[in-house]
Amino acid sequence: MKITKDEMRCPCCGKEWTDEGFYLRINRARNISGVSYLINSGCRCVEHNKSVGGVETSSHLIGCAADIKATDSHSRFIIVYGLIMAGFSRIHISDDFIHVDSDRNKTQEVMWR
Repeated sequence: MKITKDEMRCPCCGKEWTDEGFYLRINRARNISGVSYLINSGCRCVEHNKSVGGVETSSHLIGCAADIKATDSHSRFIIVYGLIMAGFSRIHISDDFIHVDSDRNKTQEVMWR
């Protein structure tokens, strides 16, 4: 199942995804992983970013980031594998989600917790 652009819109104002390359790549990653990706957070407006505790330089603000629900080690492994194979090189692993972005203005080839 393809991730829809509706899933990536800002939930408070409907701000739309702006990075088509990111959208295509995250769908490629999902296909490689072979599991559905539940998007917790995609594109954000400034107000929504502040309300969820996002940083001022959040890649969500420019439409090249997503937080994918992942609550167990097996899900995290499968999702991270798909993301790396699809060419993502910025991945954050949290207890209940995986953040991925393709922000070229930030350090590449990093994974943090």
